[in-house]
Amino acid sequence: MPRVLIIEDDRAVRDGVRLALRRQGHDVAAAATGEEGLELLRSFRPDAVVLDLMLPGMTGLEVCRRIRAHDQVPIIMATARGDDTDIVVGLESGADDYVVKPVRARVLDARIRAVLRRAGTTDDPGASRVEHHGDLVIDRAGLTVTHRGQPVALGPSELRLLLTLSASAGQVFSRQQLLEAVWEHNYHGDARLVDACVKRLRAKIGEPAGSPQYVHTVRGFGYRFGPR
Repeated sequence: MPRVLIIEDDRAVRDGVRLALRRQGHDVAAAATGEEGLELLRSFRPDAVVLDLMLPGMTGLEVCRRIRAHDQVPIIMATARGDDTDIVVGLESGADDYVVKPVRARVLDARIRAVLRRAGTTDDPGASRVEHHGDLVIDRAGLTVTHRGQPVALGPSELRLLLTLSASAGQVFSRQQLLEAVWEHNYHGDARLVDACVKRLRAKIGEPAGSPQYVHTVRGFGYRFGPR
């Protein structure tokens, strides 16, 4: 049973989401503040976190940053405003996906299950090879990545994106193709998910600013993996 932590200050929303997710088969814990949420993160050990962006006191963005400082648990950001700036900052802070409130229980359940699949599967379940791309080493079976011999802590979306791109080195992927392959969004989804994830991935694998070695932008289309 997936364990989900909800961090939401609105009691009605918090109780409604908790009940709905329990009906969908999740084990749910809920917190009203960021501080309480961080405490529950340690004791409840969730498989995924649903995090309200606009928390009183410690904001959702700060909670996200603090989680990402030591934990790669999947985070789904919830926002009532759908504000472009807030969404981009939230994604760049480490959130794996976002939903705009109010969100239907079935939609949230689908997003949670999708992000959990990203956290636990590879692009090729039978793969056992270790790939060397210069200083970057990708172990597809072990789901680990190292750069210059040092482990790289990647969130589920970042790892899945890297596995998808590197499995077809040289192939150009549109943002929509990546949304479908990585986030399982089979509609015209939000390209900001892809762009923010690429930015986080590049930073973590040591890409020089403005001169990437591994993940390259193909202007007007998308991204590809491999040498220039």
